[in-house]
Amino acid sequence: MAGDGIKVALIDDSAVVRKHLAELLQAAGLRVSITASDPLFAWPKLRADWPDVIVLDVEMPRMDGLTFLRELMAERPTPVVMCSTLTESGAETTLQALAAGAVSFVTKPKIGLKSFLEDDSNGLVSAVRSAAKANLRALPRAAASQAAAAAPPPVRALAQTTDRVIAIGASTGGVQTVEQLLTALPNTLGAGIVLVQHMPAGFTAGFAARLGTVSGFEVLEAQDGDRVFPGRVLVAPGGRHMQLRRNGAQYVVDVKDGPLVNHHRPSVDVLFRSVAQCAGRNALGVLLTGMGDDGARGLLVMRQAGAGTLAQDEASSIVYGMPKAALDLGAVDEAHSLSELAHQLRRWA
Repeated sequence: MAGDGIKVALIDDSAVVRKHLAELLQAAGLRVSITASDPLFAWPKLRADWPDVIVLDVEMPRMDGLTFLRELMAERPTPVVMCSTLTESGAETTLQALAAGAVSFVTKPKIGLKSFLEDDSNGLVSAVRSAAKANLRALPRAAASQAAAAAPPPVRALAQTTDRVIAIGASTGGVQTVEQLLTALPNTLGAGIVLVQHMPAGFTAGFAARLGTVSGFEVLEAQDGDRVFPGRVLVAPGGRHMQLRRNGAQYVVDVKDGPLVNHHRPSVDVLFRSVAQCAGRNALGVLLTGMGDDGARGLLVMRQAGAGTLAQDEASSIVYGMPKAALDLGAVDEAHSLSELAHQLRRWA
């Protein structure tokens, strides 16, 4: 088996994964000629020394693996083995990757990753050897058309990702309500939280600091480019809008100036619409107590994008304006008391 000359590129954002997989492949006689932490770093390396096979992760910063795969097949079709926790047999991500031109896939386990990486029977070596023999001469046009057909519309997120987002909107009565909700949640919750609380400039930094003190979360007044991840709560700054944006397969926030929306800046609608566009069903929207209807239409857009949607019920709301407006629009999957909302968030995440 040694000396078969197969050149392999490893593209994965984890340095540990790259190290162990490179050692595994090289021990089997394959030559790892390129390693990169994301596709944008990989492109110049690939063009300088094109490999025979590419081993590709899905969830990476700046550009996700599926987007890169489609670009690759359009520019220079190359055998690709997907290697991700998301590429399980029958999973939608796997089917999208195969439709876009991937030759095969190997599933990284969510538990016991170290053992998998060091196990020479994990299937990766055989998958790479088989991929190297794949006949892609007829693939250029087919792959380009498949990629176009498989690519989701620009307003849709990756169908699946391990990064999940809870988006919360609140107004009148929200200071106390949000505090009660966060203190009822564990900081091990498997989703990052983005929050719009209607407040003027100069108040949200103190609000975030207090929430960080009374809850177990890292709570920050959001800054442009902050990443959303489990254990962290990002609070929209008073006087500025906050939007979710995808950075590869990760989520970050953009903090922007702009006109008042529904008489508010920050606006819950602005946040919720961006979450619908970027995260889709990887997100959960929660609309809490507040006067007016900010967030109701955004929550409807989230629901239409496949996200879960919850609202605070009338009995536990200090002001039953925003939740009622969302219910009247048909934007809410379920309405619950504040204590039950905490339970629902734990169960979802």
